[in-house]
Amino acid sequence: MKNASLLILVSGSAKAEDLDPMLQSADAERMHLSFLVLGGLPRTPIYAYGTEAYGIPMIPDIWQEEIETATAGLTETAKMIEARLDASGATGDVDTLACDIAALPAIVGQRAATCDAVVISNDLRGNDSLFRNAVQGVLFQSPSGVILNATRAASALHPTRIFIAWDTGLPAARAVHAALPLLKEASHVTIAVFDPVTSQDRYGENPGSDVARWLSHHGCHVDLQQYPSGGEEIGTCIQKRATETGADLIVMGAYGHSRMRQAVFGGTTKSMVEQTDRPVMLAH
Repeated sequence: MKNASLLILVSGSAKAEDLDPMLQSADAERMHLSFLVLGGLPRTPIYAYGTEAYGIPMIPDIWQEEIETATAGLTETAKMIEARLDASGATGDVDTLACDIAALPAIVGQRAATCDAVVISNDLRGNDSLFRNAVQGVLFQSPSGVILNATRAASALHPTRIFIAWDTGLPAARAVHAALPLLKEASHVTIAVFDPVTSQDRYGENPGSDVARWLSHHGCHVDLQQYPSGGEEIGTCIQKRATETGADLIVMGAYGHSRMRQAVFGGTTKSMVEQTDRPVMLAH
């Protein structure tokens, strides 16, 4: 992803050894990395909400101490990242963000609006609420794609083999558009269509051939595959087939169904977000 600007979301528990491979890749690819160290603020004591108009809420000293402790931890992590940036030769900047969880998606979406992609570090999975809101902030409040599990496989930022899980939905099309710089640099691109419906109003007479033709015109080395799921969950099929092709990165659309339905019944997006074995780029 040469000359790209990436927003990297990490937690206060980020480790230098997890970031170093990505920093080395950034230097080689002339990327600019904007790190944002995320942390949540402790909740305001519930009895503070009952204060009368023009009254002074009673906030215990321990609450302020908890805030200072939380922000101090983020600052220390930011200093560590700045030092690693200087040592690696990569260009970038570091900022911290401690906020209420409910405000996180909008803030992350705003930051993501002026970058080529967002990478969410796996250490952020240690705080499920931060992780989920960061992912949804990128997907639903920004035009960018989000890359997961890249800190465990630095090749995800300059993949040689890419696996596209394709359907005719808008999220899948947006994911391919977001990944186009990576697709043009890759040595091989597999377009996979699962359980295709061969009709003009669904996938067309030869499902996947339209996107294959478009990417080929861009100079991509494309291989089109149509797979039956055999009743297996599509997320599992995607991971198995991507492994068979030796893919460094999976590209797919996210939330083709509603978030509520995914949360209650599960689905492909949910399983691909939760898995940590393979790097995946998602867009909605």
